[in-house]
Amino acid sequence: MADWFVEHARTLDHFDQVELADLKDLDLPMLNEPRHPRFRHYEFDHTKRWSAIVDRADAVVFVTPEYNFGAPPALTNAIDYLWHEWQYKPAGFVSYGGISGGLRSVQMTKQIVTSVKMMPIPEAVTITFVAQLVKDGQFDPTEKHVGTIAPMLVELRKWTDALSGVLAAARTNAPRQP
Repeated sequence: MADWFVEHARTLDHFDQVELADLKDLDLPMLNEPRHPRFRHYEFDHTKRWSAIVDRADAVVFVTPEYNFGAPPALTNAIDYLWHEWQYKPAGFVSYGGISGGLRSVQMTKQIVTSVKMMPIPEAVTITFVAQLVKDGQFDPTEKHVGTIAPMLVELRKWTDALSGVLAAARTNAPRQP
């Protein structure tokens, strides 16, 4: 799902660079840093790697399924790892699932990201009954799904531009890894 979104996002000219950060590849253990993320004194390489990825982003799009009517624990854990790196960045969402298309996961995640000072946008890519769109192990979206990417990215770009000065100031004033 994330590969599909990134492929389409790269063809649109809304952002200079689109980078995929797959939580499976990052393999973050349950939060194990001894200090709170607000101190930004990370001990482990996995946290330093994750911090660098999020820090260089001007905006974030979370691609998320829904599990048990909520956000996947791996996503919540990944957000909890950091604090300064998330601040003043807009957040978009691509969600998928059954009848709700992952919207309950998005609603839960929006509450979490506002706590780390992100701005979640309302426009989203929502894929309902995703199992019906997987053929031979490959996601086969409709034009309707593809058509929702550009409007979400247009709105994400507007918020990115609006928050760019605040983000620059936050980056300047944020504590750095010693």
